[in-house]
Amino acid sequence: MRVIPYGAAGGVTGSCFLVDNKKSKILIDCGIFQGFSTDPSANRIPAGIPVEKLDAVILTHAHLDHSGRLPLLVKAGFSKKIYATQATIEVAKLILLDSAHLQESDAERENRRRSRALKKLVEPLYTTEDVKRVFPLLSAVNYEETFEAAPGVKARLVEAGHLLGSASVELCINDVGVKKTILFSGDLGQPNIPILRDAKKITDSEFDAVFIESTYGDRDHRSLEATLNEFHDLLQQAIAKRGKVLIPTFAVGRAQQLLYHLGEFFKENKLPKIPIYLDSPMAIEASALYFKHTELYDEEAAEYAKTRALAAALSGLKICKTGEESRALNDIEGPCIIMAGAGMCNGGRILHHLKNNLWKPETTLLICGFQAEGSLGRLLAEGRKRVRIYGEEIGVRAKVYTLGGFSAHAGQTDLLRWLAPIAEKKAKRPRVVIVHGERRQREALSQKVFVRFGIRSTIPNLGEAVLL
Repeated sequence: MRVIPYGAAGGVTGSCFLVDNKKSKILIDCGIFQGFSTDPSANRIPAGIPVEKLDAVILTHAHLDHSGRLPLLVKAGFSKKIYATQATIEVAKLILLDSAHLQESDAERENRRRSRALKKLVEPLYTTEDVKRVFPLLSAVNYEETFEAAPGVKARLVEAGHLLGSASVELCINDVGVKKTILFSGDLGQPNIPILRDAKKITDSEFDAVFIESTYGDRDHRSLEATLNEFHDLLQQAIAKRGKVLIPTFAVGRAQQLLYHLGEFFKENKLPKIPIYLDSPMAIEASALYFKHTELYDEEAAEYAKTRALAAALSGLKICKTGEESRALNDIEGPCIIMAGAGMCNGGRILHHLKNNLWKPETTLLICGFQAEGSLGRLLAEGRKRVRIYGEEIGVRAKVYTLGGFSAHAGQTDLLRWLAPIAEKKAKRPRVVIVHGERRQREALSQKVFVRFGIRSTIPNLGEAVLL
């Protein structure tokens, strides 16, 4: 019995784990690699994944780095079930369709250049039609419901607190008389973050192996209270200098959380009600899904939803659905807030706003989430003074700030706290496998796991089998 990482091993993106047994083969996630430095050939189905022999795929959640290679998998011949929570299925459809649209648009733009230069044309990684072929395979399961995912494999999804519908995946495998229990954390959310419930601490099971994410395995986030105070102060400064506030926004999760906090500022009269432009068709649709799935809210968000207090506070929110509405924002004057995708500045409408505003000293850029190595967002967060956008060099005179406390990922202490009830089991101490992080983060978390639990972690490379 073995687990082979075909993504999220040595980096944060591309989550994809093959659980390979004698009786069955399952993929946990099938995500895309992200970041400007990504080799395009990485986003293919690896030769080591026996597509025709796969029994199932289980999605931890819908983010593209966990779901983005599904169209390629189906294109390669996969036709079995893809299990996920209902909310994950709905969000994944949205994200995958948006991804296909962006890839088709990028390929069209590139081919116009190539045609003029008489160069060979390129094709998008996948198309809208490829994405639609995934949809019939999506199969909804409830949290805490045990189901047979494949011959000899029972699975259970539990709340991960990272995104609407996100889950950790528990597998109980009986492989020709050999029994193993494996837990994949998926992406774990910070505790006490608004809207979603906290990740469940699993106390009712023992595991032979735990695959744990380490996106922030080397550090803790600033407290949410301190982050909100800084967020408020930066907005006040931007309002005072009548500048635009640009927020590269992850359309699912981060956009809704930031709107939640802005609504609280307005409701409590902590800020004047300046215009907020939500310039992301996907964020608009994702917000509708969040409004739909109130059963997944924490207590405070559920109460707000019932009284519609935040909806009233955000009555001035302006929605930009069309490209024309987005371009019109170039001509408006500040102060205002523009929230646009993509969150890592690696595509989407935020690029146009950055191109038009980064060189202006009155502009404020707020980076509110993880930025993959090589992404434009990472370069800006690290203080790069000149960047290239759509082939043009742009000077950076805007004030750039990073607000890490808004991260949808658990910090180091949160990861250890989640792992504790599993790692401290006296009857069975699990093997801990650290994935979904860059080298520094994985090694730092490994050291902490050893100091606290006395367990030496495994840190696999891409394609390196973990034998159980």
